Amino acid sequence: MTSPISPRLVKGGIITLDPDTSVVLGVIALQYNPDSLSRTLQVQATPGSADGNRVDALRLRGPAIETIKLEADFDATDQLEFPQRFPDAVEYGLHPALAQLEMLVNPSVESLLADDALANAGTLEILPLEQPVTLFVWSATRVVPVRLTDFSITEQAFDPQLNPIRAKVSLGMRVLTIDDLGFSHPGGRLFMAYLTKKQTLAARAVSPALTVLGLGGLP
Repeated sequence: MTSPISPRLVKGGIITLDPDTSVVLGVIALQYNPDSLSRTLQVQATPGSADGNRVDALRLRGPAIETIKLEADFDATDQLEFPQRFPDAVEYGLHPALAQLEMLVNPSVESLLADDALANAGTLEILPLEQPVTLFVWSATRVVPVRLTDFSITEQAFDPQLNPIRAKVSLGMRVLTIDDLGFSHPGGRLFMAYLTKKQTLAARAVSPALTVLGLGGLP
């Protein structure tokens, strides 16, 4: 039994938003928080010119390109112990939870049918429908718009009907910045909020004296 004084465990997860109204369309909470999360930041530096002219090395063309990778575990075993409370787990195993994640990288059936209807009506050029904004949430200081770039599922155990009951999901995400979305887009505004929080946290870091680095002063 969980102690009443135990801190509430905050889940990592994914939120989808309507790109026009910013209305929340869906919330996915990871069943178990990953033990680790890797982030890579690629600097958007000003490229050198081909003619060898001097380039200002201190200029940045825009926000760094950040990628995030994690592995999340899903397990229906606990739910299967209480079939009356979790009938879907008994009938489908982890299919609903995995399908919810898979729909992040698939267009809806309705949008595909709408595109087909336009094509059959003689429309020569079809602009793909805009997908919902995907937000990766990892604490209140990390709510950031992303595009899923890598997605793999390893199903590790099955029930007698071959429904998966244990699985590992690997997610790779690229953070979308104002360079991708613009300042007025809901995702762009959320990125600016994310960057503002990062800048605020950086200001709270303690800067040691130069002597800590073995320097009495700069040359």
